[in-house]
Amino acid sequence: MMELRLSVRVETSASNAFEFTINPDNTPRWVSGIVIEHTNETPTRLGTIYKNQGLDGSCREFSITAFEPGAMFEMSEKNSDIHVKYTFKPLGDDQCELEYYVRVDSGDLSEPFTEDNIQNILIKLKEVIEAATQDPRNLIYRNRD
Repeated sequence: MMELRLSVRVETSASNAFEFTINPDNTPRWVSGIVIEHTNETPTRLGTIYKNQGLDGSCREFSITAFEPGAMFEMSEKNSDIHVKYTFKPLGDDQCELEYYVRVDSGDLSEPFTEDNIQNILIKLKEVIEAATQDPRNLIYRNRD
């Protein structure tokens, strides 16, 4: 098993960061390798399927395997032993720590799950969330039932 854990401090509430991150419409804004992402259902919950398409046309499918609204979600890739977990820890009303954890049950972590790539993705996610929070017109939230 190989794993990687990184975190970043974000200047918004944990609930705002969670809602922004879990919305598949936002993913291409902070993961440059993804062109489009969608889910099989809204609102997101345990078992929700996420499908994304990369710049090269390749597709990946993940399912939500752990879910705590506003605090944490974990995704596992279909036909793979890759697991990605996002945790949102409040540090005050308008600040949180976003932790990204990825593990592979056998073998090594490879692209896009390298430390340098994940650091760049987290920095971009922080920037996009903070910019969206400062100007609510930039926010994209899904309609929640």
